[in-house]
Amino acid sequence: MASQFRTHASPDAVWHILCDGWLFAGWVVGSSRIRAVDEHWPSEGSRFHHSVGLWPFLNDDFTEVVTADPGRMLELEAHTWPMGKARVRLTLTKIPEGCEITLEECVVTAPFKAIPKRLQEKLAAPRNKECLRRLALIAEGRNE
Repeated sequence: MASQFRTHASPDAVWHILCDGWLFAGWVVGSSRIRAVDEHWPSEGSRFHHSVGLWPFLNDDFTEVVTADPGRMLELEAHTWPMGKARVRLTLTKIPEGCEITLEECVVTAPFKAIPKRLQEKLAAPRNKECLRRLALIAEGRNE
């Protein structure tokens, strides 16, 4: 069960936001700041370096591009010690009124990998919906 959100922004407008690694802290719930972005973001293997948590309890880690299909899909591996790694896929689908953004997220390492995928999805759904709402608002604001 993936999280989905419809926006009036075009897939290109949303993709433009995803192509700016510096903007991830603005829409990813839990991300406090972006510390660095590889020059070739979002090409395969590129990374942005982020901090998660609330000051002064921040954890520095990174997110890496697994695969990118420009304008359509971005698959990431998010590293967040001690919670492990998560595979995150954002898919953009053109619809008559704009774009539907789909977010799939699954923990792929211990300790939370032991949680069944359906339960992971249910627990992450409110956070992921808020992430998509924020992403859409940024894309809509830039689209005008």
